[in-house]
Amino acid sequence: MINNMAWSLRHLPVFGVFGSGDYKLQPIYVDDLASAAVEKAADAQNEVINAIGPETFTYRALVETIARSLGLKRPIIGVPPELGYWSCRVVGLLVRDVVVTRQEIRGLMEGRLYVDAPPLGATKLTEWIDRHRNTLGRHYTSEMSRRVDRFRGYQSN
Repeated sequence: MINNMAWSLRHLPVFGVFGSGDYKLQPIYVDDLASAAVEKAADAQNEVINAIGPETFTYRALVETIARSLGLKRPIIGVPPELGYWSCRVVGLLVRDVVVTRQEIRGLMEGRLYVDAPPLGATKLTEWIDRHRNTLGRHYTSEMSRRVDRFRGYQSN
């Protein structure tokens, strides 16, 4: 998600957030999630864990953070969710991917990517973005391609 947001900021003249963009999310670094999964798999305990990182952003603030770190100045505008969905469908045709689904938009806007709980991960997204700013978003990462061929989705389009 973060890479493709950066790709959009690098390649499109404007970035649209669904509605106001004031809904929260707590991205977790994949290695933090994998480490927790390995640790929890060793437990015999059946539990639900909140897979969240140590930073909380509004969606708009996350886009602004990525743009700022990449040194990009793009208008970030609120768009009605349906217009945002169809705009993403057009971009999806160009990159041969499903950029976002209506269900993902609804879940995001309903705050389903936010919980009031201690973070599971320790890696700060802001620091990770700063470390990867030279390569982040240079190439689009296709979710559909990754589902068919685990490695092809990470190659340049």
